[in-house]
Amino acid sequence: MSDLTARFNFLNEADRLKSVERANVLMDLSRAENSAEHSWHVALFAMAFGASDRAIAMILLHDLVEVDCGDHPIHLAHDIAAVEAAELAAAQRLFGILPDGADLLALWQEFEAADTPDARFAKRMDHIQPLFQVLHAPEPLADHLAIVADNMTTGRAARMWQEWPEAMQAAQAIREGRPVEGDLSGQLAFLAEADRLKSVYRASTLCDASRRENSAEHSWHLALYALVMAGHAGEGVDIGRVIRMLILHDLVEIDTGDVPIHAQNGAAHHGAAQMAAEDAAADRIFDLLPPAQGAEFRALWTEFEANETPDAVFAKSLDRAQPVMQNIASGGGSWVEYNVTYEQLVERVGLRIERGAPSLWHWLNESSRVYFAG
Repeated sequence: MSDLTARFNFLNEADRLKSVERANVLMDLSRAENSAEHSWHVALFAMAFGASDRAIAMILLHDLVEVDCGDHPIHLAHDIAAVEAAELAAAQRLFGILPDGADLLALWQEFEAADTPDARFAKRMDHIQPLFQVLHAPEPLADHLAIVADNMTTGRAARMWQEWPEAMQAAQAIREGRPVEGDLSGQLAFLAEADRLKSVYRASTLCDASRRENSAEHSWHLALYALVMAGHAGEGVDIGRVIRMLILHDLVEIDTGDVPIHAQNGAAHHGAAQMAAEDAAADRIFDLLPPAQGAEFRALWTEFEANETPDAVFAKSLDRAQPVMQNIASGGGSWVEYNVTYEQLVERVGLRIERGAPSLWHWLNESSRVYFAG
């Protein structure tokens, strides 16, 4: 098996995390949150609160074992030893698919052990995101509010009164109907707004073709692509910055929605009207943050859109590569829906992937040829 075949196999297996439901629900209460979009949201929390690249990488990986084991809600009783054994077996199976999987397995185990500063930071983000997801809902569910109260007093979040008192004080203020003070107010407003990306649906389907993918779980999957495909990046590419770009890159779709690359025979994607709408959305969404941080995040988004730096070029290539893989795995996906020809795929997508990740396009091109020939 080739290196890239193994990597794409792993990433296709990771796609199953989008079908693992959690006890938490989206802030609009429309449905249960899944573990892939949760992982994206936790990574965005980590970015907002100053995480290292290693901590963000841990977060991208931390729930992958739920592909085999499912989620274990904190308010229910579990056989902890049995859960830990099952999750270790799942981690060994999943990371064993990769040629360098031992490195990612070690990173996952470091997160689980929580005995390094990066791992403790990552755990903190994983444990705080569900609190604010409940508290920022316009009409939180009563039983979820009760779980939050227990979590803050006697549960796993209680330790954060010592570790991160500002966040816990903010959570308590929201529970009591008081305003949150300082920079935390803007950061939490931004993170609450980001929850809406989980309800923006794309043309691409999941690998199993069971439903359309949403832009939040797509962003998580892309960040995981960057982590796994780092060895196929060009010279001078900083994978940490690429991952941060990909975590942010689709936030504007909260306002604009997704515009499929093959819609209107390829004419709809990135026209002048769409670009103007996305610029306005970026202004609104990143302006929720404290000014310096908002400017930093918007600059990273702008760099991605401009597609000129090595980091942006590789990030854009991955953004084009992942839907190709989704379509191959799902038996055609959006190619069938939009009557895409092989020549159109090369022109609209292939040339852009090849620019930043030629080895990925070579592999995808061969697989795409098989599909279109069939």
